[in-house]
Formats: sequence, C-alpha cells, structure tokens
Amino acid sequence: MTILVTGATGTIGGEVVRQLAAAGVPVRALTRNPARAVLPDGVEVVGGDLTRPGELPLDGVTAVFLLAAIESDDAAEHARAFLDRAPDLRRVVFLSSSAVTVRRPGSYELHHDVERVIEASGVAWTHVRPGEFMANKLIWARTIKAENVVRAPFPESVGAPVHEADVAEVAVHALLHDGHAGKAYTLSGPEALTHVRQAAAIGRGLGRPIAFERLTYGQARASLIRDEGLPYDVAEYLLGYMAQHAEEPASVTPDFTTVTGHPGRTLATWATDHHTDLT
Repeated sequence: MTILVTGATGTIGGEVVRQLAAAGVPVRALTRNPARAVLPDGVEVVGGDLTRPGELPLDGVTAVFLLAAIESDDAAEHARAFLDRAPDLRRVVFLSSSAVTVRRPGSYELHHDVERVIEASGVAWTHVRPGEFMANKLIWARTIKAENVVRAPFPESVGAPVHEADVAEVAVHALLHDGHAGKAYTLSGPEALTHVRQAAAIGRGLGRPIAFERLTYGQARASLIRDEGLPYDVAEYLLGYMAQHAEEPASVTPDFTTVTGHPGRTLATWATDHHTDLT
C-alpha cells in the first residue's frame, strides 16, 4: 500500500504526511519543489503539479489525500484526469471546504465540482470539509509579536476555527480505516469564539495577555494590504468572511469527535503549538 499526499508541504498536507509517517505507513509526498521539502525521514518525496496530471508519479498508489487545483479554472477536469491515470487507486480522501456544506455562493462551487467528479469515479471516497483554519490567525502574528495585541474589525464576529492537526487526523483516519467511504465530514474547532475571545485564547496559549483593538473595515483593509502585503482581492475575501461571521456566527460541529473519539484541539493549544511563530 502506498498513500500519495498531494500538497505535501502545505498547512494540511504536511501534517497528513507527518501523521502517516508516525504511523509507519509508506507515504509518497507530492510537492512542486522537492528540494525545499522538509519532511520526516523515510518519506518518498516526488515532484509534480496537480495542473499537469499526466506527469504525476501514480504507479502503485492505492490511496490519495487529494487537493483541488484551486489556482486553475479546470480543477474538476484536472481531478478527473488524475483519477483516470491511477489504475491502482482504491480510496480518495479529498480536502474540500465547509462552504460546500452550507452552499456559500462564490466559495463552494469549485470544491463541489471536484467532489462530484470524485463521486462519479467509482473509487471509495471521503470528503473532509474544514471551515476556517486556526492557521489563518497567523495574519495577527506581526502585532502579537511586537505589541501583544490583535487589531481587527468585527470584535463580536464568531468563528470556530479548526487546528490543522485535527483536519489531518480525520483525513488519516479515512485513509487508513474502513467505515468512512461515502461520507463528508464538516470540521470546526471545539469552541465558537468572538474575535475578542480568540485573542484572549491565543494569549492563554502563549502565557501572556493579548489585547484586542477594533479597526474599521477600511482600516483593516488598508492594514492587510500595507502591513501584511496581501493583494486587494485576498484582503477583501478575508474581511468578507469576518463580516459574514458577524451576522451568521459559526457553530461547532460534532464530526471531529465522531471520527476520532476525542475532542478537538483548542485555539489556546494551537497558539502553544505555534509559539515560535507568535513570539
């Protein structure tokens, strides 16, 4: 059995590789830049790009942790070509999005299209649909490190961000164990927290108080572009997500505990895990 992990140096893919390697499972890690990959010993690192499925090393691959080629307008067709070229494939775990669960216009369509291609392939499939990643809170790292403060709009916006290790853990369960075929798991963190309480939780994880200062929408957009170096459209997307949570609070889902049998990792735990990024 060989498991291929696509996006193997990314936020989720890298954690999937580490958990599979720790379990002693043969892993083939796909990345665009193998020379720059820092992965556990024993992992087979290979080069490739999901937008060029005809060049991917798929021989002997029986299961895959699959990402969508989101930078392409043809993500569904790339997924179809990938599946057509993997004759030994028996199991696909797809990193989708909670936007598919709620049918969030403008956010879900690409992942939904890829899900449908996978479901039509005849291969056993599981969709993992995380919501907001705790890793997104690294957008606050600069001011946390310099001033012990988070500056953001919508202080009462409620999110339930999920730890990257939790997303990976569910994916690994689905890759290694039966009973997950034909299921879609919508993942949140274990707590629904306002931005103010998120800042406080990060402070608890770091062992020091982190304050929150409210910005207006315009101030936040200017800061994301000027101070964080984000393109205008990315800044607008992030702010739109925050604005939505201000009017439609995120909720905690049970799927992580259903799959793993234990509670998910808290935002304070995430902050402890990322102490070097926040100090």
